[in-house]
Amino acid sequence: LQPTVGFTHSNLHTMAYGRQDDGNVRIGSLEMLDAKSRLNAAMPDVRFDLVIMNPPFPRATNHEGSHRQVVNPPFAAFGADTTDQTAMGTRVNRLGKGTCYHGNAGIASAFAALADRKLKPGGILALVLPLSAAAGLSWQKFRQLLAQEYDDLSVLSIAADGKEMSFSSDTGMAECLVVARKKAGSHREQTAKPAHFTSLRQRPAGLAHAAAVARRISNAGAVRNIADGPYGGTHLAIGDDPNGAMLTAPQSGNGAHWGSVRVSDYAIAQTAYALTQSRLWLPAMPGALALPVAPLNTIGKLGLVDRDINGPPPRGPFTKLAPSPTATYPALWNHAAKNEKRIICKPDSQLQVRQGMETKAAAAWATASRAHLNREYTFSSQPLAVAVTESESIGGTAWPNVIFTDRRFDYAFAVWGNSTLGLLCYWWHSSRQQSSKARMTIRSAESLPTLDLRALTDDQLTTAQAIFDEFRDKELQPAYLADADPNRAELDRRVICDLLGFDETIYQAVRRLAAKWCAEPSVHGGKPRPPDASLVIPVPRIPVRVAPRAQLVAEKRQAIEEYEKQYGMSSAEMAALVDRDEITPTIEVMEWYHAYDGLKFLIETTPTTGTRGTITEPSTKSV
Repeated sequence: LQPTVGFTHSNLHTMAYGRQDDGNVRIGSLEMLDAKSRLNAAMPDVRFDLVIMNPPFPRATNHEGSHRQVVNPPFAAFGADTTDQTAMGTRVNRLGKGTCYHGNAGIASAFAALADRKLKPGGILALVLPLSAAAGLSWQKFRQLLAQEYDDLSVLSIAADGKEMSFSSDTGMAECLVVARKKAGSHREQTAKPAHFTSLRQRPAGLAHAAAVARRISNAGAVRNIADGPYGGTHLAIGDDPNGAMLTAPQSGNGAHWGSVRVSDYAIAQTAYALTQSRLWLPAMPGALALPVAPLNTIGKLGLVDRDINGPPPRGPFTKLAPSPTATYPALWNHAAKNEKRIICKPDSQLQVRQGMETKAAAAWATASRAHLNREYTFSSQPLAVAVTESESIGGTAWPNVIFTDRRFDYAFAVWGNSTLGLLCYWWHSSRQQSSKARMTIRSAESLPTLDLRALTDDQLTTAQAIFDEFRDKELQPAYLADADPNRAELDRRVICDLLGFDETIYQAVRRLAAKWCAEPSVHGGKPRPPDASLVIPVPRIPVRVAPRAQLVAEKRQAIEEYEKQYGMSSAEMAALVDRDEITPTIEVMEWYHAYDGLKFLIETTPTTGTRGTITEPSTKSV
């Protein structure tokens, strides 16, 4: 809308805000959530064809920075005292009950509820929201509302860093544009259609540029889907200038998070999505391989919120003190760069039981564990997604506990979580509202996609512990340098090849994936890379053995005969199916394929005269 555009009819209302002469409080435009509000006569519910909003984002639970001493930041304007702020917060909670409003999401979610209430079936909703609306659990009811009551959902975000990641000019946090059409009549019973996601490279330079981008998105035609495989999104360009990419993705009726926001290379999103479906599908791979992945809370359980540990009495039974080597109740609480370069971390605090709260303290200490998950992961400065302490400790603000019933899972979780695939799962699941910081509440961490440790054999769990012991004292570089970190590269090899049993081709594809991930603005946050930082793919040290050719031929014949018996087809038939992409290339099928190919080579190259030859062949077992 421009100042020169005229309107034949418009309304401008001054809303009551704060403490009124009658002693009650009012909350501005949000008073229209009250069915008794007099303004609802002038602006009735279910009446508007188009509702456009750019609401304020403050949250009642935001007590950081300049809001540290503010009781209720959303209602601190115009000199409202603490009593008034509390009363106004109580009022919005009452009026927003039963809607998509959530206090932890902030009053932007209350305005979203108001917009939905005013919009008529077939009307268009257009909102500017914080990017947390795409991932936060507190925004789940809003996403659920869109999935169930709206069609033609489009979500636009900016895959940039710094101030360029927002559509507004006065904020340093990422935003998204949400546009959708409210369902009408029988359409309300239909299953949610895929949502359309657009990630722009930068904020539109002006109205003309924005209009051109909007036309291009509207006329895009067929757009690649996230389930198609890691081929990237549909290119978005204005003329010859690349502006971003588009992708469609399924919506969940329960309001699951939207991972496809603020992504520069959608091939990474497609790989991450495949992992959530227990499939490993890497860029340049013709198909997916099976890899068991499950929500974290089906494998273990998360510990306590820090406020339940040292919050004001009677909530928290402990007082947090400086660390001690003889602490009875050690704790891993805050971030400290010098303490987080290795997977093994030392507790940075100790806890003291408050008098009279001994029973509650015992219950809290029962959630202590060795494994801890990073809740606020700054990729540009922190190396670890998962940390482990030598013995059980309580997890605090930055490092909540992850409790497993099998102690061996601690090791497997640590090496997986700090590998490239573990970092990718963390990034995909987190809120990426800040430049290079990914955040996750304890509740949202419950559904973090994780290698299903229950599916590992005893031998694999033993291997995981061996890998952990090998890397416990090795330093890792910050996550945004995962592609250039020799130790992370070796950790990837041990996890991919030795723990999971994939071959060198898969390992190299994972390392190339690491380079793609590290190039994401939401990972590096604009932080310059060291001049010598480049992709590391170590040359494998392959052990060899020398054996008579006849022995090798016999071994391969025995192997392929077992496969033929298992699958009920000849090796030649199987090879033809693989070559035509008509069979799923599982690890077992590809092992059979390569054994058959190797047998043919040995037979074709067997000397026909002279002394029987020998051949040097890489061992199939790692050392």
